[in-house]
Amino acid sequence: MQSTDPNATPQASTGNDQAIDGELETLSRQLGEAETKLAEMRETVLRERAELDNQRKRLQRDLEQARRFANEKLLADLLPVLDNLERGLAVEGADAAALRGGVELTLRELGRLVDANGLKVVGAVGEAFDPERHQAMSMVDAAGMGSGKVVAVMQKGYVLNDRLLRPALVSVSK
Repeated sequence: MQSTDPNATPQASTGNDQAIDGELETLSRQLGEAETKLAEMRETVLRERAELDNQRKRLQRDLEQARRFANEKLLADLLPVLDNLERGLAVEGADAAALRGGVELTLRELGRLVDANGLKVVGAVGEAFDPERHQAMSMVDAAGMGSGKVVAVMQKGYVLNDRLLRPALVSVSK
């Protein structure tokens, strides 16, 4: 900016120019610092996004592995039952009593295994009919039993950790 004062000296104008130059330098330095900080923040954001994406992929991979091998323990526990059944079938010329005894042992082992894994049997004769856990196939007159009691079980039902897998097919007293 030029002064209109005829008595003004060129040195006053130079002082203003130096102040403006100093202020311009300061602003340029601050702008450079801000641009550097912005570049660092952009880099940080990109790294964070990449890390989140990697964690998401890792979690998906872990979930997929968990789904694929969720039954591993149960199946490993079932292997002895399979072995016993195969041994029973491999015996030649066994009498019916021995075969029945082997099947009963295998059934007990399987029952112990499923019970240990949270599977419970539903549908015992004499218990009260529960439409949430039983499916009535027929109604019969049963002497000595009250109304609404299970008289016969046609097919056992099963509950896994309090969730019904299959209802029991039963006959119910009138």
